[in-house]
Amino acid sequence: MPMTQSLGGFRAALLVGWIALGAAGMWFARDKGIPNWAALPVLAAFLVEYPFYLVAGFPALREKLERTRLPLFLTASALAPYLVACWGTGQFQAGAVMRLAALALALSLWYVVLPAAPAVDIAFLGLVAAVLLGRYFDGIYRPPYPGADTAILGHLALIQIAILVLLVERRVPDAGFGFLPGRRDWITGFLHYLCFLAIGFPLGLGLHVMRFGPPAPAWKIAATFLGILWVVALSEEFFFRGVLQAWMEQWTGSRQVALAATSLAFGAVHLPFRGFPNWRFALLAAIAGWFYGRARNQAGSVRASMVAHALVVTTWRAVFV
Repeated sequence: MPMTQSLGGFRAALLVGWIALGAAGMWFARDKGIPNWAALPVLAAFLVEYPFYLVAGFPALREKLERTRLPLFLTASALAPYLVACWGTGQFQAGAVMRLAALALALSLWYVVLPAAPAVDIAFLGLVAAVLLGRYFDGIYRPPYPGADTAILGHLALIQIAILVLLVERRVPDAGFGFLPGRRDWITGFLHYLCFLAIGFPLGLGLHVMRFGPPAPAWKIAATFLGILWVVALSEEFFFRGVLQAWMEQWTGSRQVALAATSLAFGAVHLPFRGFPNWRFALLAAIAGWFYGRARNQAGSVRASMVAHALVVTTWRAVFV
């Protein structure tokens, strides 16, 4: 549900998240054989990033970030995890700090300097996509030990920075943005997942985009679903269905045109998957995007499309390779 609770609700979510992340991080480090000197600073950095990431789901806290406070808050959210992780592992670089600060300030001041216009809006989303697809954070976060991928800290910071800029500065409607889907979201998302399951997966097998593999264990399926729901689906559905699709509806005056255009854009950003240009996978992603967009339209919330998205990706990773 959109989290409208006050500071008490935020504290509860923070505590539960810290406990879960701490336990998962220690288990992951032991499973991968990552020594404590590398694992502990990286885990501490994730725990530092988590409160910043959580703020976006609490409207009452978002509104406290006035325009004068937001750039400082967002810059801190980008720098703090880096400093904890890289000072702790001895990989600190002043140039990396400057690159992180420059990106955070560019995004947080975007709508302070520029007007809210279609070209400016598209450029903002384009910058976010370019940073992700261009692997901007790979040159900033370097793994301190094999298996300890720290670049995801940059991805998490970018997601919450862009979401807060759009919600607080650009004042886009939140489109039901939140971490916990409601009953209607689960039902609508699940039904659209089933529809795509009947069409998309046979098509993917026919296009040789995927093939059957050994089934994943139950614990891994559950962990994959939660990770996809709260990171990948949360961000992609907000940007594509919650923001871009809504803008396209305003600009074109047609919900169907907006749905088709957003689905094509969603497919296009998947072209680099397993080698550029992967047209077959992009086609499959565009079809999936169409079902996600319909789920958002029917439920009136991006949390429904989040459910469909997370179920599709989890099924793919659990059954196919």
